[in-house]
Amino acid sequence: MRVAPCILMVAVLELTGAAPARAQAGSPAPVWDSVASILETPAVPESGYVRYDLPRRDLTVRLGDLTLPVALASGVWAGFAGTAREALVMGDLLVTGRELGPVESELLREGLDVTGIGDHLVGEEPRLVYVHFHGEGGAVDLARRLDSVVARTGTPRPVTPAVAPPVTIDTAVVFAALGPGGHAQGSVVRYAFELVTGRVRWRGRTLPPALALATPLRIQAVNRTRAVATGDFALRVPQVEPVLRALAAHRIVADALHGDMLGESPPVYFIHFWADGPLADVVRGLAAALDAARAAR
Repeated sequence: MRVAPCILMVAVLELTGAAPARAQAGSPAPVWDSVASILETPAVPESGYVRYDLPRRDLTVRLGDLTLPVALASGVWAGFAGTAREALVMGDLLVTGRELGPVESELLREGLDVTGIGDHLVGEEPRLVYVHFHGEGGAVDLARRLDSVVARTGTPRPVTPAVAPPVTIDTAVVFAALGPGGHAQGSVVRYAFELVTGRVRWRGRTLPPALALATPLRIQAVNRTRAVATGDFALRVPQVEPVLRALAAHRIVADALHGDMLGESPPVYFIHFWADGPLADVVRGLAAALDAARAAR
């Protein structure tokens, strides 16, 4: 998600200070600025929707011997599409065990659908849970309802743009395997691919592919000889098995397989993964999984 991005999934982005979104077709810009004001985070225009990131900078996440940067694995996001009066919101909430109950209760109290609850990694500390949500209604009303939910977590707000660190990952190796479309920041390169073809409908709507059907990949250089990667593949049913096989063949662990929506047609599934090894091997394995997904479309 989705994407979006689902980046663990953790739709996890270290914000770079993008300007507030300008008008989408049929949606005046002030609406998205109002949503940004309520959620206390900048509006980021994307293809077909407006994104709001709420990274969990309050959490220090460890996995084995690694401390995971926010850009790799600690984010909350919400994507809004549609018009001021008829909007759709979906996204991920990243919560701790103590926050899960209050967040679930508040989502339901505010009339937002809980469409998925689960892990995106295995063995991280503290244990993190991802709650996927959907909602429909007026854009400002949805923002107020979501604001009440986010307030049940320790998510720091207002969100301030992070200072972009110098690029330290070997982008030549990454871009050679995965293409030049990645965004490099510090030790991390992040991508977003669309592997689901055709229309996917949900509750009478055709979902914006970049919002609901994106495949986000994030690669971090740990040092000169080691890299890790996480993200999730958004796939139609015929693509699932080929991608699982490609990941396994390159020693990349699929650590979750589930749906993030309820009742979409045709069904879409999400494979979360964790890769750990030499940078060239990690990106080669991800490229093989992308090729497998494209071949099975």
